[in-house]
Amino acid sequence: MMQHMLTTVDNPFDPFTEFDAWDSWDRTNGYCCSAYLSRVVKSSDELSEADQMLLIEQGIDDILKYDPLDVYKKVSKEVDIDNQPSKLIPGV
Repeated sequence: MMQHMLTTVDNPFDPFTEFDAWDSWDRTNGYCCSAYLSRVVKSSDELSEADQMLLIEQGIDDILKYDPLDVYKKVSKEVDIDNQPSKLIPGV
């Protein structure tokens, strides 16, 4: 399954492999992507990992949809997830 993260076009760090440096740069420059995404996405520990990932992707897509300055971008990578059944995606 694809995992997605919100970042900015000018952040030189990879949020998947260099999270601490990425997050520090992000907050220092006033973007606070993680906090922004957490305000948009209402998730729950009750959901499966697949469902949480889906909600995060939808939240990122909403942020990008309303980003007139094209500051933000979505980065993705393939990940293995647990085998909990999805409550939001039929058959997953």
